[in-house]
Amino acid sequence: MIELIVLIVLLSLVFDYTNGFHDAANVVSTVIATKALRPITAIIMAGVLNTIGATLISGVAETIAKGLVEVENTSQLVVLSAVIGAIVWNLTTWYWGIPSSSSYALIGGLLGAALFEDGFSTVIWSGVINKVVLPMIISPLTGFLLSYVFMKGIYFYLGRRGANQNKAIFKHLQILSACFVAFSHGLNDAQKSMGIITLGLFASGHLASIEIPLWVILSCALVMGLGTATGGFRIIRTMGYSITKIEPAQGFAAECAASGVILTASFLGMPISSTQMIAGSITGVGSAKSLRAVRWGTPGRMAVAWVLTLPGAGTVGAVVYAIAQLIGRL
Repeated sequence: MIELIVLIVLLSLVFDYTNGFHDAANVVSTVIATKALRPITAIIMAGVLNTIGATLISGVAETIAKGLVEVENTSQLVVLSAVIGAIVWNLTTWYWGIPSSSSYALIGGLLGAALFEDGFSTVIWSGVINKVVLPMIISPLTGFLLSYVFMKGIYFYLGRRGANQNKAIFKHLQILSACFVAFSHGLNDAQKSMGIITLGLFASGHLASIEIPLWVILSCALVMGLGTATGGFRIIRTMGYSITKIEPAQGFAAECAASGVILTASFLGMPISSTQMIAGSITGVGSAKSLRAVRWGTPGRMAVAWVLTLPGAGTVGAVVYAIAQLIGRL
């Protein structure tokens, strides 16, 4: 069905766009909160570097395309339902200003639709556990610990330097670290849309093997960049101001820790959540100052949203599949 694969590609690019503006907060929240960059400048910078990062292929696209469900048993309808489920989840959480994970929304939608179609045997559970579940738990904790230790080291350095000089130095360093976050976000997040489009093309018979076409890479990179350039100011307020008060030194430490973990995970083929990484890192630098400096209610609510994302988006994906199947029978 040529019409169905066209719909899959178009909606996957819509998801890629919503991923960009939904997750723009992850890239620019700290650099805006510390006033190292103006909001418009930060978002344009993030959009450009997201696009550049997205053009470099990591293992994440392959994980989405063939590492989570049995590709021979996956239909176009499963792929379509997964994308719609992820879009619905993204728009819902964006509307309420909840920084949930676009990555896990797409994965949840895919697993939910696949389970509804073929049952537990169609899911590659080793891939889900090793590439999704364990990184989902470990990555934000790693970001928290790295940023905590890094921030403690910076506090030791700051105790030996003048305050005004420190602020100027870290303001410039934070711009550089924000660039790395934007680049790593594109390298990890845009790969998911590439993977789901490739899976749809394979399921429709347009690809003989799971290899990502050049036009898929370029289109996803461009759309991700455009989405990021649009911005997500609702979530920026949550990430940049609601966890802890951020100074340039703290923003630099949080961004270095987050980008380091995201880049590592990208090359290991792990589709982790940049939302989790930034939030965990911001909480880490706040805790390095004082446990009282962190508004623990905000990361607590985020944690609940993250836990609910996989089953929530999975349920939406399964419901979409059931509705589409019912319509097809009419």
